[in-house]
Amino acid sequence: MTRLIVGPFNRVEGDLEVRIDCKGGEVVNAEVVTPLYRGFERILLGKPPMDALVYAPRICGICSVSQSVAAAMALADTMKVELPSNGELAINLVHATENVADHLTHFYLFFMPDFARATYKNEPWYDETADRFVAIRGTAAEDMLPARAQFMHMMGILAGKWPHTLSIQPGGSTRSVDGGEVVRLMAILAAFRKFLERTLFGDKLERIANLSSEAELVAWAAERSVTSSDFRRFLHVSSALGLNCLGRSTGAFLSYGAYGTQGNSLFRMGTFAAGDTGSMDVEGITEDLSSSWYRSGVTSEAPAAGTTVPDADKDGAYSWCKAPRLGGSVMEVGALARQLVNGHPLIRDLVGRHGGSVHARVVARLLEIAIVVQAMERWAAGLVIGERYIAHAGLPDQAEGIGLTEAARGSLGHWLSIEKGRIANYQIIAPTTWNFSPRDQSGVPGPLEQALVGAPVREGEEDPVSVQHIVRSFDPCMVCTVH
Repeated sequence: MTRLIVGPFNRVEGDLEVRIDCKGGEVVNAEVVTPLYRGFERILLGKPPMDALVYAPRICGICSVSQSVAAAMALADTMKVELPSNGELAINLVHATENVADHLTHFYLFFMPDFARATYKNEPWYDETADRFVAIRGTAAEDMLPARAQFMHMMGILAGKWPHTLSIQPGGSTRSVDGGEVVRLMAILAAFRKFLERTLFGDKLERIANLSSEAELVAWAAERSVTSSDFRRFLHVSSALGLNCLGRSTGAFLSYGAYGTQGNSLFRMGTFAAGDTGSMDVEGITEDLSSSWYRSGVTSEAPAAGTTVPDADKDGAYSWCKAPRLGGSVMEVGALARQLVNGHPLIRDLVGRHGGSVHARVVARLLEIAIVVQAMERWAAGLVIGERYIAHAGLPDQAEGIGLTEAARGSLGHWLSIEKGRIANYQIIAPTTWNFSPRDQSGVPGPLEQALVGAPVREGEEDPVSVQHIVRSFDPCMVCTVH
């Protein structure tokens, strides 16, 4: 038995360390360590409730809008305020801009550069892939970054700035747009669609979004050369390396749903396990502290009554990450979970055949870009000039609220308690808290810890490339994990 400590990881937001035990050329046990404590939940104690809109987005500079949305939803829940249609559409557009940009950044700058590692230099696809995706110097970054920068102008029009916008409020958006600005939004989306269809996919968004099976995906990829699009490049490398058999996780998935409009959501709330969808009971969510450096009088806490009291000397603990569970079960979150819960046939077929793998996670993320950008075009066209974007309501002196949404990386929840007009408790469960959770009181590993078991380790490897692929397939954000 050999123990390796992998980390720190580059191209990851925050600090991460993975301890793996290897035997017979594969990982037989893994512990995922988040070594940085930040304590935003304690910072918020005693603050005026509306201050959460200022503090919570600063948990992270990558998914700050998602934190804003969750905080605003928790406050709206205490205020019992309903958003006007324009407010919902504007928030959806701002939120989707961040999430789509995250997916794009992950694929081009975080995930694909690992295939330019010297480990693969003898592979027939290596030279072209390395030239395209090598970090910083690759031609892919030259193509993607200007398109992403232009796309992010959506934020300037709708939210004023990014990150840490203050336009998102419990009752809607503070920023209304005029007819000329709607035309600009549509022009930005049209230019971004052109980049996606020319460079990322090499095909219409509608066709990508409607791919319905693994066989159809394989046939689509074979229609043109591997170098005709970056999606085809990924599919070629993934097939060569067998990424559809790498990094299988729990088999149970969770989504809070996202992008609501008039009582409906683009992606629905629920669970997916053993080929079936199920409802999601918010009351069934708990956080286990058994392996976490936090002090508590109980082993497992409901987030509404949760505590965040650091204890760096706690026996048996190995992470600042808590261990979220739904009804006691480990759940994976993210684009893969969203599309499984939402019933997308391609993703269900991939998972049904091979399980939730590295391959399936990346395909789901790119598929979601195609789906969401089309929805953004509809939302922008649906803005009604002259109608209000925000509703106002009073803030109670005592109340509890929950804000559930989907960040790019998965399910994000904020639990807020107000007493005497101040924040009495604030608890956050971020997507990577779900995915990178340590063992619970029953010794059950979290999703990543399970996904790493069985990963191949090449002779002499101290930083196994398979571990890198699996970790990055979850697109971790460690600063959100420890708040």
